[in-house]
Amino acid sequence: MPAVSLIPVPYASYLRVYEPLAAFPEAERAHWRRYATREGTPTAQDELRRSLADLLPTPPVAVPVHESGDAFVAEVDGVVCVCPWRTRLRGWLALEELAQTLPPRLLDAVLPEVVRGQAAADYARWRERNPDARPWIRTAVWQVPVRWFTLFEDAEREYEPGGPEGERTPYLRYRTPMVQARRRLARSLKTLRDALDDSPMTEGLVDVGRWLEEFHPRSLVELDYGGLVHVLSGAQLEKDRSAADLTTALTALRAGDGEAAGVAYGRLSERWRAVRDRQYAN
Repeated sequence: MPAVSLIPVPYASYLRVYEPLAAFPEAERAHWRRYATREGTPTAQDELRRSLADLLPTPPVAVPVHESGDAFVAEVDGVVCVCPWRTRLRGWLALEELAQTLPPRLLDAVLPEVVRGQAAADYARWRERNPDARPWIRTAVWQVPVRWFTLFEDAEREYEPGGPEGERTPYLRYRTPMVQARRRLARSLKTLRDALDDSPMTEGLVDVGRWLEEFHPRSLVELDYGGLVHVLSGAQLEKDRSAADLTTALTALRAGDGEAAGVAYGRLSERWRAVRDRQYAN
């Protein structure tokens, strides 16, 4: 393996859904059943490296030509669950988002207009054949969106600090059953609507809730800090209790204690604002 492949690719977090094999059509189910028995399935860093490799040619490949046959695999109470990468679909969705966030001149420098136009045409044709398709993975760069934490509680936090000299890759993640994620989101949404007018947080929760409804009720939901563990220090990760902070804020809001809610939410917002600001540092 080339040495460059060992370098972690930052800095994205992920919200994933792992569905049981029963959720897939028979032909696809058979593929994932065989896939799950493999040894050494790819990691999130492998997936990101492959995506970035497509940007090296001239002109760059904005979206993979073929859909990935890879997935993340997890076992939940003895049931095999998979989270398909669907890199082609996610590439199209990311391209749409990129066009809304980058200035036109910078966007043209990153991906020429002719490349974006071809990708958009390919996506339109693909959508006609696959109108109900949705990604199993959502990605955020240089942050974990605060709304994602509503799906989890602090007891579900899993932190591995990693070993010396890269012997063990660090990770920080939360995992919860789909039924719990939906219940917590619904309760959080009610709390916000009862206490506040419509807000970006409320709109974000509605969007996540609609996405979760697309999946099997016995799925597993995972929030993975991904490459962010390579930009945050071990001390920062150790002290990070973002899900607990959001729970504290919502509980206080539910009790009518706006001051306590503001303190907890402010602590959470400041933590992630400081992380987002790093993308502009030299």
